[in-house]
Amino acid sequence: MRELTYVARRTVEWREAPDPKLRSDGEAIVAPVAATPCDVDSAILAGRATRRKPQIGYSIEPPFALGHECVARVVDTGDAVTAVTPGDLVVVPWSINCGTCDRCRAGLTAHCSTVPHMAMYGAPIGGTWGGLFSDLVRVPYADAMLVPLPAGLDPVAMASASDNWSLARRLVAPHLQARPGARVLVVARGSIGLYACDIARALGASEVLYVDPEPEHRAIARRYGASTAESLDPLPQGFEIAVEATGRVDQLALTVKCLAPEGVCESAGNHFRPGELPLLDMYLTGVTLRIARDNVRAHIPDALQLAASGKVAPEKVVSHVLDWEALPTALPEKHLKPVFVRNEA
Repeated sequence: MRELTYVARRTVEWREAPDPKLRSDGEAIVAPVAATPCDVDSAILAGRATRRKPQIGYSIEPPFALGHECVARVVDTGDAVTAVTPGDLVVVPWSINCGTCDRCRAGLTAHCSTVPHMAMYGAPIGGTWGGLFSDLVRVPYADAMLVPLPAGLDPVAMASASDNWSLARRLVAPHLQARPGARVLVVARGSIGLYACDIARALGASEVLYVDPEPEHRAIARRYGASTAESLDPLPQGFEIAVEATGRVDQLALTVKCLAPEGVCESAGNHFRPGELPLLDMYLTGVTLRIARDNVRAHIPDALQLAASGKVAPEKVVSHVLDWEALPTALPEKHLKPVFVRNEA
């Protein structure tokens, strides 16, 4: 089989690898059918994740297999697998988790204690698990990890349920449930922020302001019913909920300054650079700030249920639908949210 392999900044290539084999009766082999880069993949392709190893504390030097968002077709399963069968379409979560340790049972699937810290697809952190831009992928804990795609949902629209789509729901849904009709601020550069706009409006936000320098991104946000701005006015604006997904600490600092008293900010950006936050302002306002890698497996079922409700339109974020074979040439290009589709015939 082939793995799409990151070899240098803006450079990926197909490399041959042995076909994965079942290593236990609880595993599955899947074949991605619709895969898409997430916002951290964009950082890897730009070289930001590998240039700054001292800040992140891990070495992710190339070459390594890339990709951690996809809908896949189950090809084979071990005898103990009961949740899926060959032929099923499934969402493959980005992090590796066993489903049975204390952390997994508590919903902390990104912190599974059975596997090495930060075990994931798409980067050689916490072991080597391959990437989801591969012809075949081994899933070590099939019943715990794989989530069947509900009938009627388009694999292209839901290719990001492995991470960004499900993360976006988690960023806003619990807070809007606690604060119905809240004003929501989204400061972003990629798909997470746009998904958050769609979900916030669908779940009853009274106002959504989307801030992004890219005109094409702002146009999508307006189609979701958000108001938009090219840059953020640092004056307090009274937002109860904010989402920052830029990966820039200066933008996070401006975001928290826009919160209402006791407001909450979810930071979903990958901050590879250090920076300063306005801690005194945050203290005086009573800001709650959460910066966390996402326990996405715990949120995928609810995110898929929301997608199936018809209240949201994640397909509007898909910028291009491209052939699987175009991955080496098209993936390094700067597209918002391309989805690469494999012909199963």
